[in-house]
Amino acid sequence: QWQPVESGGGLVQPGRSLRLSCAASEFTKGSYAIGWFRQAPGKEREGVGCISGSSRNTIYANSVKGRFTIFRENGANTVYLQMNSLKPEDTAAYYCAAIPSVYTLCFLDRARYRYWGQGTQVTVSS
Repeated sequence: QWQPVESGGGLVQPGRSLRLSCAASEFTKGSYAIGWFRQAPGKEREGVGCISGSSRNTIYANSVKGRFTIFRENGANTVYLQMNSLKPEDTAAYYCAAIPSVYTLCFLDRARYRYWGQGTQVTVSS
């Protein structure tokens, strides 16, 4: 079974930006809704945002709304999570996940997603 691959994590100062990538060749073969999730030590994995297979619809958690943006380039095998104005509370392991054959919707419910990446660590600290 394939899995998407995240990249782009690292250590960044508060207020700075970081862009994460989620890549899989499978994304060009069908309509996948993609979700981004994060998990801090000792906490539940939570939904950050998602994008529909058509890329026309996105949803964001209240905690990141206005700071994070999810997008994909047409025909590309990569979905991005642009994170601006980062805060220490954004520190977590970030995961992307995919659902096949979902065109108009996406979800922040992790139970909906079938394919998961291994995650990339984001640390926001001065």
